[in-house]
Amino acid sequence: MVGDRTGADPYAALDGEWDLVVDVSSSALQVARAVDELGDRTARWTFVSSVSVYADDETVGADESAPRHPSSRAEDADYGAQKAAAEDAVAALGDRALIVRPGLIVGEGDPSDRFGYWAAAFARAGERPVLVPPLAGRTAQIVDVDDLAAYVASSRAVGSVNAVGDSIPLADMLEIVRGVAGHTGGVREASEEWLRARSVEYWMGVRSLPLWLPADMTGFMTRRNERFLATGGALSPLDATAARVVVDELLRGVDRPRRAGLSRAEEADLLAELGGRSRSLR
Repeated sequence: MVGDRTGADPYAALDGEWDLVVDVSSSALQVARAVDELGDRTARWTFVSSVSVYADDETVGADESAPRHPSSRAEDADYGAQKAAAEDAVAALGDRALIVRPGLIVGEGDPSDRFGYWAAAFARAGERPVLVPPLAGRTAQIVDVDDLAAYVASSRAVGSVNAVGDSIPLADMLEIVRGVAGHTGGVREASEEWLRARSVEYWMGVRSLPLWLPADMTGFMTRRNERFLATGGALSPLDATAARVVVDELLRGVDRPRRAGLSRAEEADLLAELGGRSRSLR
């Protein structure tokens, strides 16, 4: 059954009791309305939120008690504020509610192209160098979409849980992706100032180097995951996840238009301007 959550009465056909509702909406109004309509007749409710609800991106190793952004149901509110307000609506269900806060979700078919960019970049480069952002002090933290889905479907936890993988140095993550992609060239590391002067963006979007974060965002990809692991969460080996993503990128085309990253032509131009010698990641 398919319904329009923006419609006049989207839940009219949903009679009876429900064992579990899983909601992934980024609209606080949609989530609150669903809780109002179905909450009294649902045994368990799981809401997939985001670590973007956290207001503090500097504290390393913060857990689920970290302060959130002020919540807002306004339609023009930003993503973090909307997710926070949606969490509040679900939390009203008490011990029937689980709020899952993933970080960067990765896997085949990822439309954001963030993790997949690096699989494509190393696979397409072959023996040629790959441009990387500043690596010192930078970390990376992902969760495999299959691991997240298994947790959402089976966990009996209540309250809030950071559904994130282990935090590792960004250089280590890129080296794992590089290895499974079969890249034999080196990398050339550009400074933050050099990249920003050439309009290369952080994290996501066109003309970006995905997963790269400003130096002061030391907490964004270092969230604690002990509660996730203690309540049934499992983490696939990173090289296995990376191998699946490399195969997916090869099938979809490493030179296809992307929502995040650099085209090979853009990367080549930047590498030519940067100059210098290639090196290993470790």
